[in-house]
Amino acid sequence: MSIQQVEHPLSGSAVEEPTVLTEPAPRSLVTAFGCPRNSLQNRFVYVVVSPRARGLSIGVNLNPDKYCNFDCVYCEVNRQEPARSRALDVNVMADELRQTLDLVYSGKLRGLDSYGSVPQELLRLRHVALSGDGEPTLCPNFTEAVQAVLHVRALASFPFFKIVLITNATGLDFPHVQQMLHHFTRQDEIWVKLEAGTQAYMDKVNRPTVPLEKVISNILALARERPVTVQSLFPLIDGEEPPPGEIDQFAQRLLDLKTAGAQIPLVQIYSATRPTAHSECGHLPLRSLSRIAQTVKKVTGLPVEVF
Repeated sequence: MSIQQVEHPLSGSAVEEPTVLTEPAPRSLVTAFGCPRNSLQNRFVYVVVSPRARGLSIGVNLNPDKYCNFDCVYCEVNRQEPARSRALDVNVMADELRQTLDLVYSGKLRGLDSYGSVPQELLRLRHVALSGDGEPTLCPNFTEAVQAVLHVRALASFPFFKIVLITNATGLDFPHVQQMLHHFTRQDEIWVKLEAGTQAYMDKVNRPTVPLEKVISNILALARERPVTVQSLFPLIDGEEPPPGEIDQFAQRLLDLKTAGAQIPLVQIYSATRPTAHSECGHLPLRSLSRIAQTVKKVTGLPVEVF
């Protein structure tokens, strides 16, 4: 089974064979995707050119306190450093979101040094992501935050934008989270993390406070109601790749979800690219990521993309 090489990251959606969206790429795109997220001097809202978004993503940091129930070995957030804000101020966040949307839609973003040479198609807004420095569903004012983002969109001061919740799935069973997700449109998306096939490997990579079975159960419950994209980051740990048997178990978990009725339009396979707070973590080579994608495709038949 061959891997299709895609040189342009905006060239399309999932295809029949695993698609590589990382290499080769024009130099300008490598530079664009290599840029770290830009806070624009905001407290809670930032922008980033994201390969998985296929362009510009506006992020809303629901966890400025850095609170998370995972301690992933690849996490870029340094929890040894004090947080800039101890809590999300929803009113400030909403103001920052409006200002950032205006910056993007007015074209003024290109005037900033970081974006002057970025191809225009990569400055097209792809979505507003509910994400941040921790697990967004654990945000104490998650309901108010989502309501505020929905309100900004409902005012129709800007073109309609898609909302994406990026989550480790552990809070998807919270009643208030489920209630807010009912307000998502069919255009909105939920990206869930699943990066292990066994509890032992999850403990090694994600270092969670909740079991793998809860993650699987929460993904299944939601994905029976609406499609979810699965995000899977596989790092090098102390120079070692994920064991082949672990990848087999990971693929089997995806197959079990699919067989049980989960709607999974896409599995994203990628590795750590930004500097992490843990020196033992490294970037998995493209050939290894492609091999994982081949396994997933062979076992599950699901669309897979490699970044």
